[in-house]
Order: sequence, then C-alpha cells, then structure tokens
Amino acid sequence: MHVCILSVELHLPMAQSLKAKRSIVQSIVRTVDGWKSVASAEVGYVDKWQRAEIGFAVVSGSADHAVEVIDAVERFVWTRPDIEVISMQRSWMESP
Repeated sequence: MHVCILSVELHLPMAQSLKAKRSIVQSIVRTVDGWKSVASAEVGYVDKWQRAEIGFAVVSGSADHAVEVIDAVERFVWTRPDIEVISMQRSWMESP
C-alpha cells in the first residue's frame, strides 16, 4: 500500500471574509473528493481570511498510480484563477 500526501498552502486574494474563503476552499475540496482514491480537507489557517492549507491524500496499491493521481490534483490546483499557490509539499507513507 502506498499513501501519497500533498500539502498545499494558498493565498486567496479575492476572499474578503471567512465565508468567502470557505466557499473557495470547499469548491476545491468537493471537486477533488469526487475523484477516485483521493481524500482532501482544509488543514491549516482556518481562522485566516486570505490564507489556507489544504491536505490531499491518495491511497493506492501502486506508487506509480498514486503519483499520477497526485499530479492530477496539482494540475487542478494550479488551474484555479482565484487562488495563488504559496507552496506544495509531497510526502509518502508506505506499509510493508
């Protein structure tokens, strides 16, 4: 089993309130949660208007498949015109 985790820090310049921020973040999370084998959630900066951290996790029997899915998540995040990516970090968990 291979688990790939992607942490994404975002700047949300259009968000002028926590409600506006939640709308943007939930749009991203809901879209990616609909993808097979991907889980996502807001994991940081929950009390900041224009800052967010979203975590994505992919569980797969194949490391190559996990990389393909996480690559697709990255591409999706980069295509959003309403956000600015501050950083992205991948990490891996593997079981014997």
